[in-house]
Amino acid sequence: MLGALIAGSATAAAVAAGYQSMAPTGQWYGRTFIGLPSGTKQLALTYDDGPNDPHTLRLLEVLARHDVHATFFLIGRYVKQRPDIAREIAKAGHLIGNHTFTHPLLIFKSESEIRRQLTDCRSALQDSVGEAFTEKAANLFRPPFGGRRPAVLRIARELGLEPVMWNVTGYDWNAPPAEVIERKVSRQIRGGDVILLHDGGHKQIGADRSPTVLATDHLITRYKRECYQFVTIPQMMETGRARL
Repeated sequence: MLGALIAGSATAAAVAAGYQSMAPTGQWYGRTFIGLPSGTKQLALTYDDGPNDPHTLRLLEVLARHDVHATFFLIGRYVKQRPDIAREIAKAGHLIGNHTFTHPLLIFKSESEIRRQLTDCRSALQDSVGEAFTEKAANLFRPPFGGRRPAVLRIARELGLEPVMWNVTGYDWNAPPAEVIERKVSRQIRGGDVILLHDGGHKQIGADRSPTVLATDHLITRYKRECYQFVTIPQMMETGRARL
């Protein structure tokens, strides 16, 4: 009986540890930014896996029409393929974060590979965005798939990167209809939220993100009407520090 209890406890602990390594709001393995206290009238739109042709550019048009700035977590190898789109993101006043060079699941990578993924992505951003990089890159990092372990967060901070997760997602990576994305996001909104959406796909450039572009347009219209302010991640972080 005692052996069974010990085995059961060990299994439960392993399951919990695995969950915490992937759960967006999990904090077991180190602090990550996931937004502000519920009820705060700020929302932060974040987009992963770009730059992506043509949907990142179409998304920029929507954001410009609403005068909203977002935070883009870019994949380094796509930045090297389409530096022009990365420059357009920065030129439009959006913030750029590090989403690794090839989008691996970092919990299974060596420390040297984790470091290489982050530094190679940073180099790609610096080479493509140029002088604007220091102004528009916010030293932010989002782990692919949300996967992290203590070494991932430690190495990121050694490189001067602040880990950023999310607490609201549109589950849009398989390009469901825009109304489905909107419904899933709106069900989770409580205020002070970091919203995860995708302007690209991690497998290749060209992923269809037209539903996300349309959903973004509708979500901004709705929540501006409800007096929410759309901010970048650094702006939201600054609001949090001001409240301390």
